Amino acid sequence: MRSASRPTTAPAHPEAPAAPATGPDEASPPEASAAPAPPVAPAAPAAPATGTDAAPAPKGTGRAPSRVRKAAAALGRWLRAAALRSAALVALLALWETAPRLGLVDATFLPPVSEVATAWWDLLGNGQLGQHTRASLARSFGGFGIAVVIAVPLGLLIGWYRPVAALLGPLLEVFRNTAALALLPVFVLLLGIGETSKVSIVVYACLWPVLLNTISAVGNADPTLVRLARSMDLSTPRLFQKVILPSSVPAIFTGIRLAGAVSILVLVAAEMIGAKAGLGYLINASQYNFAIPQMYAGIVTISAVGVAFNQLLVTIERRLSTWRVPA
Repeated sequence: MRSASRPTTAPAHPEAPAAPATGPDEASPPEASAAPAPPVAPAAPAAPATGTDAAPAPKGTGRAPSRVRKAAAALGRWLRAAALRSAALVALLALWETAPRLGLVDATFLPPVSEVATAWWDLLGNGQLGQHTRASLARSFGGFGIAVVIAVPLGLLIGWYRPVAALLGPLLEVFRNTAALALLPVFVLLLGIGETSKVSIVVYACLWPVLLNTISAVGNADPTLVRLARSMDLSTPRLFQKVILPSSVPAIFTGIRLAGAVSILVLVAAEMIGAKAGLGYLINASQYNFAIPQMYAGIVTISAVGVAFNQLLVTIERRLSTWRVPA
């Protein structure tokens, strides 16, 4: 009985430990190994952490080439624009150089541009070009400045007050259709052949473009803005300051730029009569002495002065019209 009971209890012992070995203890490891799997997934972003160490290198190396590419693209656009603007001028200079050398024109009356450049350099070196240019600029800018100072206020007055416009309108129509060069002998007879007549003819020639454009600018001011300013009880000076003048700047400067070109052209013609210095005198004297390259050097100098003066006026106009550009 005792020996029979022993074998029955003995197998019960091995069965009891076997159950824990195969039961919950083995079921739990798969769960534990499955549970850490989700943390491993966040560890995958840790790999980008090493990628972030490498990422700055491509970004840093990518920014520099991108800036270089942008600078190269901007330089290319500027070069294309410069080439486009200068293509016609380069073609003219090339034609001017080759036509006399190929016998298409008489080199005696139209020397190559290289000879003209040499003559220009010689005139600059001996001081004649500087002397004549200073004399012309003093007369031209003096007459131009006087014309602007007179024409702009007078144009504002005529354009704003209708009785003044009705009174002076016929007189303006008569004089603005009279060419300045046609009155040059009159100015010489009345004022002599000195500086006064030359400056006066420049003033007369520059007066009309500025005056007429100012009158037109005031007459074309936006009536809605004018009525709005009047409804705010603005005085006439404040109305001109806040409404009329800002809206008139583009048209006024159109007249001023035209007057700048006229001042140089009329002065050259005036300097050919009774002058002892100036670019017009240089051109006329070179023609009489048959110094054709020096004559063309004076003409080129006048063109360069006109282009530079016009560019200066364009820059001033942009400065005064910055309010028109939205912020």
